[in-house]
Amino acid sequence: MVKVRRAEERDIPRILELLVQVNMVHHNGRPDLFNGPATKYTEAELRELLKDESRPVFVGVGEDDVPKGHGFCIFQQHIGDNILTDVKTLYIDDICVDENCRRQGVAESIYKAILDYAAETGCYNVTLNVWALNPGAQRFYERMGMVPQKIGMETIL
Repeated sequence: MVKVRRAEERDIPRILELLVQVNMVHHNGRPDLFNGPATKYTEAELRELLKDESRPVFVGVGEDDVPKGHGFCIFQQHIGDNILTDVKTLYIDDICVDENCRRQGVAESIYKAILDYAAETGCYNVTLNVWALNPGAQRFYERMGMVPQKIGMETIL
């Protein structure tokens, strides 16, 4: 059974471990773009981030209350933009499940909790980006009902 709750300062050491895992997925797939092993945030940055209501962070925990996975989110809204409507979006910046806890429903629990939170906070939609190097993540999000919104492309020179 996985319970999803807002991340707290006591979760930071475990979140840092998970951030290394997600970084290594990216590093292994695109070492030309991602350093590894590394974390997206420092401990001090996480401490501040967890206080920021515009950037909610969720953790999926087991009975021991230790995070098995996390979900970083960012509220986005383009008020007064010339071409974009002012809908409120909850952008999922990162979902990671510990490699030893995968296929146990952790990611699905975190994702569904994020959807519920987005609806409760008046969001129009939930968005995220998936790297082409991670087809398993893309399949997961498609199983959750997500559809492509836009596609990023590149030419390496």
